[in-house]
Amino acid sequence: MIERIISKKELNDWLEELKKSFKVYGPVDQGEQSHFALLTEGVDPDFSIQNTRLSPKSLVEPQSERMFEFTLNPEDPEAHILKEKAEEEEQRLLVGIRPCDAQAYDLVRLNFVTPEYQDPWWKKGRESLLLIGQGCADPCSACFCTSVGGGPFNTAGLDLLLTDLGESYLVRTCTDRGEELLKKGPGKPASDKELEAAAAIKKKAEESISTKVPTDRLKDQDLMELYNAPFWDQVQFSCINCGTCTYLCPTCWCFDIQDEVKGSEGVRLRNWDSCMFPLFTLHGSGHNPRGEKLQRVRQRFMHKLKYYVDKYSNGVACVGCGRCVQFCPVNIDIRRVCQQMNDYKA
Repeated sequence: MIERIISKKELNDWLEELKKSFKVYGPVDQGEQSHFALLTEGVDPDFSIQNTRLSPKSLVEPQSERMFEFTLNPEDPEAHILKEKAEEEEQRLLVGIRPCDAQAYDLVRLNFVTPEYQDPWWKKGRESLLLIGQGCADPCSACFCTSVGGGPFNTAGLDLLLTDLGESYLVRTCTDRGEELLKKGPGKPASDKELEAAAAIKKKAEESISTKVPTDRLKDQDLMELYNAPFWDQVQFSCINCGTCTYLCPTCWCFDIQDEVKGSEGVRLRNWDSCMFPLFTLHGSGHNPRGEKLQRVRQRFMHKLKYYVDKYSNGVACVGCGRCVQFCPVNIDIRRVCQQMNDYKA
């Protein structure tokens, strides 16, 4: 591991230099909202942003992704044959990602890259993306990352981690890719005093997260007893099935695949979808196994906090970023639901 001190000016200059080799993305203030966006020449990332409205999952799983192209022209000998859209290989760099969002990539990977099946689009998108994370010295009130296997300075999924020391950053390498990148960067070796200051910032940040969400009994809960628990009626009561929670969530991966045709030319697209939408599970026969709101709300929480837990035994499918807590228009709180599920007794 390399630990180096880089001044804030040096970091901005280095990012400008990296733009010659990478497409560089970072958090950008866009008025009422903030998002991860391509950093064009002269645009610096805004590291004061605690959490962007949307997570950066779209850099690996785009909101709408062109998978194949095809033609319906009967005179074309290759009519009706799906062809993968040729794209140039590009290296991308994401700077300023928070540890919870980086951890989410590792969690979601279990759905797209397995020993048996590999999604080539997701895999290529993730492998082409280097992550320079920024530790959360001042976590927001909705954060609960320390309850779900993470932390404000967690390094899972990151290549480099920045700790803001005021006039400079402590930069730590987390992977071989990060080490190769930092070897070509600016800065000087960190002193013991600077390392101690970074450790104090980390400790203070972890202690500031007062919300403790219990997850210790979820694995042992009886699946069907939890599925039929009476509290689901109360949980779903105010939900309006808007899907905000799923679109903001860095660990939601539901998608739909559709063909769009104009004239004789067509494309096959993969689009974000949501288990909260009534049409998500509508069968061609007209039957909908989750046609009621309660069934859809229960599915979201059962998947994240029970089905995933039982299948992988590595914690819940949540990184505690708090976005769904902050932006749910009817104040449904996943922390409260998790406690109900964890503490439930039939």
